[in-house]
Amino acid sequence: MRKLSEASSKLSSEFELIARLTAGIRVSRRTILGVGDDCAIVSRPRGQVLFTIDSLVENVHFDLRWGSPQALGARALTVNLSDIAAMGGRPRACVVNLGVREGITSRKLERIYSGLRDAAREASTDIVGGNVTRARELSITIALVGEAGRGVMRRDAARPGDEIFVTGTLGDAALGWRILAGKLEARGNTKKNRAAEKYLVERFLRPHARLYAGQRLAALRSAPAAIDVSDGLIQDLGHILERSGVGAEIDALRIPISPAYRALMGDDLVHALTGGEDYELIFCVKPGRAESELSRRLGVGVRRIGKIVRGRRVDVIGAGAPIDGGWDQLRSRG
Repeated sequence: MRKLSEASSKLSSEFELIARLTAGIRVSRRTILGVGDDCAIVSRPRGQVLFTIDSLVENVHFDLRWGSPQALGARALTVNLSDIAAMGGRPRACVVNLGVREGITSRKLERIYSGLRDAAREASTDIVGGNVTRARELSITIALVGEAGRGVMRRDAARPGDEIFVTGTLGDAALGWRILAGKLEARGNTKKNRAAEKYLVERFLRPHARLYAGQRLAALRSAPAAIDVSDGLIQDLGHILERSGVGAEIDALRIPISPAYRALMGDDLVHALTGGEDYELIFCVKPGRAESELSRRLGVGVRRIGKIVRGRRVDVIGAGAPIDGGWDQLRSRG
């Protein structure tokens, strides 16, 4: 690694900074050698290996003024954990790359890492190494290794007749982002609306990966097709349909939305259908599974929203107006 020049008078050299950031890291027995060498050494997984990578980039995915550095660090890992959840796996170990711009202090980076460490500990994930480099904007890139059990959920497993379900509620994070970005004003200034705004903002800043739900789904006799909602229901479901060569019918009136969402948006379902970063799961299972049964099994509320059909298109019934798009990483948000 090349030495990192000081981004400010308070920022240490690269190796001093790495030592400070990783001082509190504890690893499990499956990590043979963690931070400190050219490579980490981890024990071989018992099942199939899952591998994913994702980034959060300043002014694309976050604004440092919006929340605490700890929440940002936890969120950076959560977006990777959600990929593992969508495959039904268990996270094992990750490496972290920080791109640090001028003006970022060591203290802020330590707080980011504190949140990251807490999220890793909660998800039984070892942080085994990383890198620090100069950058024009602050970025956090995490590569995560997971382990699949007997069943693996894939996008290409949907079949005509399968029923489509989602966990939790949709659209909350999209509204939270719009509130933080000043693009959404609540109707009035009631105490109820202020509480709704707070809830929606928290859903954006502190998402949760559905790891347990994913593992329970993958353990079904026939592992369902699945994906996490990172770019919006319509766009993410579209990935399943494309990979499986099928179409879908969605009942917009069955899309699960939170009381906070309804308080601000009423019956407008656009953000629930197209908003991203909720990190809930969409999954397609054979007919006969009740919502109540699946909710108990997965430990989270589940709603049936439609079915897989022959063809290659998505029909959204009851939306009122044509629905198009979702969150695109290469397109600026409106």
